[in-house]
Amino acid sequence: MNLLNVRKGQFVYYQNKLHKVYSVKAFFKQSVHLIRLEDFEQQLATAKEINLYKPKHMDSFVVNHKRYTLHKDEKAKVGDYILIINPQPDSLDHHHLHAIEMVSSIERHGVISNKSNGIKHNEYWVMKPGLEDGANIIDMEIPDAQYNKAQVEEKSKISVPQAHQPKIGDVYQCNTKDPVLQAMVVAIQGETVYLGGNLEMNINELNDAESWSLVHRKSLS
Repeated sequence: MNLLNVRKGQFVYYQNKLHKVYSVKAFFKQSVHLIRLEDFEQQLATAKEINLYKPKHMDSFVVNHKRYTLHKDEKAKVGDYILIINPQPDSLDHHHLHAIEMVSSIERHGVISNKSNGIKHNEYWVMKPGLEDGANIIDMEIPDAQYNKAQVEEKSKISVPQAHQPKIGDVYQCNTKDPVLQAMVVAIQGETVYLGGNLEMNINELNDAESWSLVHRKSLS
C-alpha cells in the first residue's frame, strides 16, 4: 500500500495474518502501528508490507482468541459486539472505522456502546459469536494446508465464554497503550474496578476485548 492511503482502523494483512491499523506515524521508518486481531499482539510495519482488506457480509475472523461472523442485516442486542463499518459520529461520539464496541443499551435509531458512543443502526454490523454456515474465513490472506475450515469449525463448537469477572490480584493488559501497559486489580467496589497506577474504570470497560486483555488470573489457592 501507499502510506498516503493507510488510515486508522483499516483491516490489512501483514505476514499473512489479519491485522487492524492502530495508528500511522508518517515520520518513522516503520510507520504503521498494527494490532493482530487474533491475539491483539502489536506490530510495527511499513506501508509496503501490508495489503488492504475490506470486510464483507459473512466474513468470519478471530478477535482476541474468539471467533465471530459479520452480519450486516442483524440488529444488535445488549451484550453483542459490533464492528463499525460506516462511522458517522456526532460531536459527542468518538467511534471510528472498524472500532469494535459492545452494546450496552438499545435506542430507537441505534445503540449505546460500552464506551458511551451513540451508534446508528446503519453504522455497524453485528459480530455473531462462532462460525456461521456459509461464512468466509479471513484470518489468513493465503491459508496454509493445516489451516482449513474443518479445523476452524471444530474450534467454533466451543461456546464463547462469559466475560471474566475481575478479582483482586488479576493482571490486565491495556492494548491501546504504546508501550503496552499492564496493571493489577487492587480493589473492587460495586461495578468500579481499581488497578495499580491509580487507574479506575467500570467492569464493562475492563471487559472490552479490543482495549483490555486478561493476562494473568489470580489462583484460587
